[in-house]
Amino acid sequence: MALHHRITGSGPTVILIHGVCHRAHAWDAIVPLLADRFRVVVVDLPGHGESAMLPDAGDVLEHMTGELVDLISAVVPDGERPHVAGNSLGGFLALELGARGLASSVTALSPAGFFRSHAEWRYTMTVFSGLRRAAGSLGRHLPVVSERAAGRAVMMAVFCARPWRYPAEAAAIDSAAIVSNTVLDRADRGTFLFSAPVDEELPITIRWGRFDLVLPVRQAKAAARLFPQARVEITADGHVPMSDDPEGVAASIAACAERGLVYAGSPTRV
Repeated sequence: MALHHRITGSGPTVILIHGVCHRAHAWDAIVPLLADRFRVVVVDLPGHGESAMLPDAGDVLEHMTGELVDLISAVVPDGERPHVAGNSLGGFLALELGARGLASSVTALSPAGFFRSHAEWRYTMTVFSGLRRAAGSLGRHLPVVSERAAGRAVMMAVFCARPWRYPAEAAAIDSAAIVSNTVLDRADRGTFLFSAPVDEELPITIRWGRFDLVLPVRQAKAAARLFPQARVEITADGHVPMSDDPEGVAASIAACAERGLVYAGSPTRV
């Protein structure tokens, strides 16, 4: 198995997919809130955390999707389709797995892939470029800065509405990762394409923070047009809501998964 992953709890399977420059620890606050009802799988995407590096060439998103398809085959019991949730890049990948008929529900938190113009794409890339320069300038001082709530309030302000809540260790890891991550160097707006057709009965929740400074909340309208069955939740969070409101995020995932259980149990489903 190329993807490093961890499984907690028992019940219907929920797979949680992080965003670019994160790793499985992005879901640390969420896992305990779901593991009493679900079998929760958290994963490091290719090129992140303890998973294998990306191949030198090829479509990055297609490679990631293929690795996640293999993960589903390896960890999900036969005859079950998992509930999938993701944030940012992970949100795009979760929706793509749903579009391919591999999920019984999808919860997407500020998902990537809904850039309405090249200017919006360039804006997001500029945000990450600025963060990379800032993190690079701090260098070996990153762990010290991240230990202080005031430091995290500055470092994580782009990602969180309440950045001082972000765990210190995670902030240091994420800030270091943004300097070395190669996905950003190979990002291409044109590769953010979903498989079609999408089952219009597939339960989907799209949750977007109105204080998202990476992927502005106005992109939620484009997401709702592409996935008209989605329940859209606009919340008082930032781009990475798992530390802003862990209880709310877990509730959104659980509610969508419950709808997915009904969907998967329909006699018309395989």
